[in-house]
Parts: sequence; C-alpha cells; structure tokens
Amino acid sequence: MDYHVKDLSLADTGKNRTEWAERDMPVLRSVRERFSREKPLKGIRISACLHVTTETANLVRTLKEGGAEVYLTASNPLSTQDDVAAALVKFYDVPVFAVRGEDRETYYTHLREVIRREPHIVIDDGADLISTLHKEFPDLAEKVLGGMEETTTGVIRLKAMAKEGVLRFPIIAVNDALTKHMFDNRYGTGQSTIDGILRATNRLLAGSYFVVAGYGWCGKGLAQRARGMGALVIVTEVDPIKALEARMDGFLVMPMREAARIGDFFVTVTGNTSVIRREHFEVMKDGAVVANSGHFNVEIDIEALEEMSVSKRTVRDNVEEYTLKDGRRIYLLAQGRLVNLASAEGHPASVMDMSFANQALSAEYIVKNHGSLKNDVYRVPEEIDREVARLKLKSMGIEIDDLTPDQVRYLSSWEFGT
Repeated sequence: MDYHVKDLSLADTGKNRTEWAERDMPVLRSVRERFSREKPLKGIRISACLHVTTETANLVRTLKEGGAEVYLTASNPLSTQDDVAAALVKFYDVPVFAVRGEDRETYYTHLREVIRREPHIVIDDGADLISTLHKEFPDLAEKVLGGMEETTTGVIRLKAMAKEGVLRFPIIAVNDALTKHMFDNRYGTGQSTIDGILRATNRLLAGSYFVVAGYGWCGKGLAQRARGMGALVIVTEVDPIKALEARMDGFLVMPMREAARIGDFFVTVTGNTSVIRREHFEVMKDGAVVANSGHFNVEIDIEALEEMSVSKRTVRDNVEEYTLKDGRRIYLLAQGRLVNLASAEGHPASVMDMSFANQALSAEYIVKNHGSLKNDVYRVPEEIDREVARLKLKSMGIEIDDLTPDQVRYLSSWEFGT
C-alpha cells in the first residue's frame, strides 16, 4: 500500500485514541452499523482532504464499512495527528498522505496523490483538493460524481466556482447543515479554540480583554466560551446585523482599530484575509497574544508582522515572540494556522459525531442522486439533517413531542382565523 506518514510505530497510540473518540460518536456508529449491512458505497473510490484526527479516522472507518475505497490527505499542514495517520495505515488499511508540519510543496504533493486515485467522490475541508483537481486534473474532474465541503471558507470558494460556471460536479455543502454549523462551529470551535490558546500559553483569561474578530457561528461560540472563562469580550464585525446581534448578546462591539489598543488576546474567525494587519500591530499592547481559528492562515498579516519586527524567537511550543522596533512584543500562536488543531486536538468527538454523520450520509446521497444534480453547491438535504439530529437525541436519551393530526392540519391550512 502506498502511503506517507511520519512513523508507523505510533500506530498503537493512534488506534487507542481513535477508539476513545469513537465512544463519543454514537450517531456515526449507528450509520456505520447500517453501512456495514447495506454497503451503499460498494465500488466507490473516495479521496478525502480533511484534518487527520481521531474523529476523521472514525469517519473513514464508516466510509470503508459502507464498501468504499478511501484515500486520505491532510487539509492543513499543522492539524495532522501523526499517531492517527499511522493507525489508519496499519490497522485500517487506509492509504494516508499526511505528516504534521509538512511544507507547502509536500502538502500539494499529497493532494495530487489522492487525486491520482481517480475518485468518484471527493471530501474536502477548505476546497484545496477540489480546486487542485479542477486546475491540474480536468479530465479526472469530469469523472467525479460529486463532492462534499466541510468548512465555511471552502463553501465560499466553491460557490464562487459555481457562479463562474467552472465547477465540474455537484457539491453538498456539509458546512451548511444545521447539525453541523450550529453545533460544530459554535460549540466545537468555541471550546477547542480556548483549549488551543490555553495549551499554548498557559495564560489566565479571567479579567483580560479578549477580542473576537467575526461573529458568525464560530465567533458566537468563541465569545460565549471566553466570557465563561471570565474574559471581557470585544467583538469586531463588518456585518451590521451580526454586530447588532453581538451587542444584544452582551458583548462590546467596536472596530478592530480601537480593539487593537486594549486587547490582550485576539482571535480571528472570519474566513477573510488580513483581518489583523499592520495598522493594528502598530497600536497593540506589549504582550498581546494573536491567534487564528479560521481555516487558512491568511487572517493575520504575518508578512507585515515580520517586516515590523527586529527579532523573532520561539518561546514555547506554538508560540512565536515578535519583538518590534519600539521594544513591544507580540505573540503569534501556531504560525497563524488553526490554533484549535495546531495547539490542541480540535473539536470534541461528540460534536464531530454530527458533522461526520452528515458527511457519510451525504456520500450515500451523492451515489444515489448524482444523475439528477447540476454542477452547483447544494445544502445537505433536510431529511439527512433531521435524521442526524434525531439520532443524536436518541443517543442522549432525549425524547421530543410529535405533532398531533390537528396540529398538522392547523399548520398547513390558511382557513383558521382568530
């Protein structure tokens, strides 16, 4: 089997950690049990570009139980858990191409490796795999039945491709499923980002000014968790509706140029570029900590920070100290990459349970329905979203009400008045 991982001797640890995560993934386990019986993905080759974590390992196991051949590469150079990559190769017979800390050239070499397997379905997190497939392998792109995209940034890129008429196969935007972004983005990103910051810095959040750039679902979750740790939270936004929502939720709202002067911690979760840039570094406090939890490392203008600095050194794992000309020090976490995955372990398994159940069921949906789908970006079908929520509630021992026949008639009729 062709693969590229750091060290197969790490596989036992990776297997144990994968099994530990699986305990908190009852929805995906339920899907895997059905897939094992029905084999809905039999004969299907799947190339996936995802964070190589314990939760992803359980998604891959589910897809394989469904009959698929699965090839996996990393969606971020610093998010790979090398022990999990080794375990997938050694114990689950999955060709994995991912090494933590790989350079950009290796990253794209790995993308090309899984593309060359001529996939029927692609699973992406950030759209690097799909964009590379379109740019460099147009003939193979024509053979793809469909794909799925896991993150907000990737959905934005793929919608742009569809708008320009260059998208060659249908995409299911798993990120847009309610059971994904309302839970994974809010509760997963919120908790795991705080986890990454604390592991990297061991700083106290209570009493600090904590600046959250962006108040989408990720920003909402992060702001809530930072407040729960005792921080004074400031939100910066470009969307007036989201800014108003943040204020109504009890957070300070101001432009980044003002927040930069008083913040102790800064985290970007916008999906956009240069959210924190030169003009902000120029007024930050000595000791300010800057991190990113968006998908790509473009939200912080690292090039400007490099140009402004007279020295740089690594003071802790995943903490780089930039000393500016006036002596102020700014601390950048995880090279500006996803701090929750680079400095910690990413989202808890219990929220990835729903996200990856959506992935597995969307793969089945593409196999069954690709012939009727246009080359466009689609939401996860509502029946899949609701099934994931139903299975999650069941696993938690929670029951809910059903509508009575009279209630169904009332909600579907226009004839009832005051």
